[in-house]
Amino acid sequence: MKILEVSQDSLQQVCEALELKKNRGIYLLEGDLASGKTTLVKQMVQYLGNESMVTSPTFLLSWDYGGGIYHYDIYQKNLQELFELGFLEELEKEGWHFVEWGDEQLAQVLKKIGMDFKRIVISPKNHLREYRIYA
Repeated sequence: MKILEVSQDSLQQVCEALELKKNRGIYLLEGDLASGKTTLVKQMVQYLGNESMVTSPTFLLSWDYGGGIYHYDIYQKNLQELFELGFLEELEKEGWHFVEWGDEQLAQVLKKIGMDFKRIVISPKNHLREYRIYA
C-alpha cells in the first residue's frame, strides 16, 4: 500500500505513483461524496494526454473518452444489475477503467474471477486529501 497526502493542485503525484502511463487496467475509486473521485479522474485522463471534458457519468453509468479510457460511476447501483448489463465485459476491454464507488463488494467479485485492479481510497485530511493505493 502507498499513502500520499496531496492538494488538488498536486494530483499528478498520484498519477505518477500509480505509474499510470504504463499500467492499463481497472482502478476502483472509493471515498465519500465530494471526496474528489471525479477530480482525480479528470487529472488521470489529462495525465494520459486526453483533453476530453471529464464529468461524472452518474446517470449514464459510463463515459468512453477515446484512446481506451473509460469512466464509470456505480453509485447506488446494484452489482447484479450491472453484471446483467455487461459491466464485467466492459472491464475486459483493453485500456484504463476508472470506476467511481468501486467498493469492497466489487473488489471481491473481481478477485474471485481473476481480474487485476488497483483500489484508491480517498479521504479528506486537513486541507489535503489522503490517497491510499492498494495494488
